[in-house]
Amino acid sequence: MFQGGFSWQKLRKIYAHNISGLQNSVDGAESGVSSPSLFTATISQMVTEIIGPKEAGLKKPTIPEGKTRHLCDVYGSLSSEDKATFLRVISRQFGTDHDEVLKAAEGLPQAKEKSEAALLKAEERLQAALVPRYHDLFVQIGRLEGGVKHLVDMRADTLDLLSTVKDNAELRSFSSCLREMLSHWFSAGLLHLQRITWESSCDILQKISEYEAVHPMKNWSDLKRRVGPYRRCFIFTHSTMPREPMVVLHTALTNQISDNIQTIVSTPILDDEDVEDINTAIFYSITSTQKGLQGVELGNYLIKRVVRELQAEFPKMTQFSSLSPIPGFRDWLVGEINKVLSSTESSSSEDSGVDGPSSTPPALLTSAELQKVAEIAGKDDVLPLVTLKKLLQTNQWMGAESMVETLKDPLMRLCARYLYLEKRRGYAVNPVANFHLRNGAVLWRLNWQADTNPRGISQSCGIMVNYRYFLGDTMRNSQRYMEEQHIEASQQVIDLAQAAGGVDSPAGKSNL
Repeated sequence: MFQGGFSWQKLRKIYAHNISGLQNSVDGAESGVSSPSLFTATISQMVTEIIGPKEAGLKKPTIPEGKTRHLCDVYGSLSSEDKATFLRVISRQFGTDHDEVLKAAEGLPQAKEKSEAALLKAEERLQAALVPRYHDLFVQIGRLEGGVKHLVDMRADTLDLLSTVKDNAELRSFSSCLREMLSHWFSAGLLHLQRITWESSCDILQKISEYEAVHPMKNWSDLKRRVGPYRRCFIFTHSTMPREPMVVLHTALTNQISDNIQTIVSTPILDDEDVEDINTAIFYSITSTQKGLQGVELGNYLIKRVVRELQAEFPKMTQFSSLSPIPGFRDWLVGEINKVLSSTESSSSEDSGVDGPSSTPPALLTSAELQKVAEIAGKDDVLPLVTLKKLLQTNQWMGAESMVETLKDPLMRLCARYLYLEKRRGYAVNPVANFHLRNGAVLWRLNWQADTNPRGISQSCGIMVNYRYFLGDTMRNSQRYMEEQHIEASQQVIDLAQAAGGVDSPAGKSNL
């Protein structure tokens, strides 16, 4: 492809002359950089010199570390657009060779007739053919100091790229291969559990504050409160990224299962803990900090490790529960209102969505509830559901105590329906619910006005949920959820979901 020895500075030179999207430029033409096609060819050549040509088969070349390091440095200097080109080239040109796979598979029957040894050898060839060539590139990068972090960031870039394209099987395979490799490197046994306190290093404390995504911190006093008395903050780190939290878990130490987040994040800082008064751990925030580790199980292992740590520190601790947000509930509810309104338009009946025929969407509010909403809002000339939709989207319903009281029952039962009944591929549609249910937790209690911050109102109309961990049942609950899509729930949740419609009487009994 290139005559003579390959220059490892060529890609840097190409990028420097094509900094804005790899377009032709006068400088590029003068230096022999004529088009993005040369950029693509250079990427291909650089990767080939690291992993070897396709013809090398199982014989891998011995690669000087400097070449791999140069490739990582070049990739890190690229713009987002050029990184996308880089990832497309590697995923397309260095994936699985389908012809080699078919050829290896065709040899299996003949090898089986010869001997066991011949069959094992043929299977080895097939296994090797199934491994994409960029797998070897990942291995080489992973051996570098800081290489694992580079791969984590590269996968984050890949996920960003995938979110902008409709369908790209090659990129998805690339991402999946990288995820599987990272899953091995970040297995539970290789992660280090670390408690964070106010005495921890400043850079770690700064990252804890910056990474907090569930309940953002306003200032250093907020941070000090969350790592101080009656609070525990734990992180997972990895030997290849020692000062980089992988996942962060914030826990409140209480004597009861909390039903309001403000009592946790806004409590004044106390001086000492009364160990005798602590019997409950509330997991109120868990954040995965590395987008590139999406799909790699980390949070569930962290909760299990933290439970063991807390049991050792507090022998009287018997209750473990989350106090979780319900992201997506309000958007889902607005979508359901739109379905009912669409049905109303198609049937030319203003009663659809209240108590209509079976062909219409399930009722959201009763006739009396809708009438009350219209009366309080003073919008008798507008469909009550249209009024409700606007109130929800603007959070204006929180401004009138009478409206808050009117909407309490319908919003609580609709939230139960959303968490308990709404599914995607058989599993809970809400991602936080799916996480805790996969871990074996119980959908235990819905809490009204549990998060009255603007963000909490916008996400879930202020409702929060406790997922409770009964330690003796978590394995069974997890297995039933994963294999049977069964959600273990309390009677409160089931009764609310049943009131919203969709739960038959035989299934409406809790096992708790």
